[in-house]
Amino acid sequence: MLVHSRPARRAVHTLFFLLFVPVFALPLLVIVAASFASSWSGALPSGTTLAHYRDIAQGDALNALLTSVLTALTASVAALTAGTWAALAAEKLGRRTRRLLDALFLLPVAVPSVVVGLSLLVAFSRPPFLLNGTPQIVITAHTVLVTAFAYQSVTAALARLDPAYEQSAAGLGARPAYVLWRVKLPLLLPSLTAAAGLCFALSMGELSATMMLYPPDWTPLPVQIFAATDRGSLFAGAALAVALMATTLLVLLGVSRIRTKASYR
Repeated sequence: MLVHSRPARRAVHTLFFLLFVPVFALPLLVIVAASFASSWSGALPSGTTLAHYRDIAQGDALNALLTSVLTALTASVAALTAGTWAALAAEKLGRRTRRLLDALFLLPVAVPSVVVGLSLLVAFSRPPFLLNGTPQIVITAHTVLVTAFAYQSVTAALARLDPAYEQSAAGLGARPAYVLWRVKLPLLLPSLTAAAGLCFALSMGELSATMMLYPPDWTPLPVQIFAATDRGSLFAGAALAVALMATTLLVLLGVSRIRTKASYR
């Protein structure tokens, strides 16, 4: 740490907790408390009940959660495949072409996601690319929105990768495909798993573009959370939000374990 004296470190730690707890931790704790509450007492929820979680188990929330997980998994795999492929291709391109490719992948992130949703709605509303009203258009929107993060993560990892490994394998007679699958991609595995986790988390929480595109039979959980809070069911919305948060954290924990094992290979 850059601060060496003990009083200064204590002051920095105190300032960190004073900023972190009210801004980051306290709102999440209030959401968790509200998911078990039955009423409000002043500024905080009060009472204890499991009715909101029973409603999740008996209602459409489980289907919505499964929809979110399937959407996020599919979009993450597609984004990781496209982002890795593009990053590997960009490594062999010239500087100007690489900048153009960077701009192409960053464009969906640079504009509001609702604009991305509207553009896909217009683009895929007519044959032969009629996806409007299907789950595929929601997955496509999520893929477009998160591919930039996969592309940037893999590009940064490639820039840090020591070319000596690839050169040594090529010098020993390995073909380019063998070098890619047995040398380069295994070295990139920690970054690939990190990118997959980031894409999954972003897809699980995506709402703006999803609201414009989702069909009635493919309703992700964030849409249900918005609908519950919009009609005033704050406690039910809080329970749905906790379910979404817990599922995302469990998947990210699994990805983190895979990434840790990959780092020590």
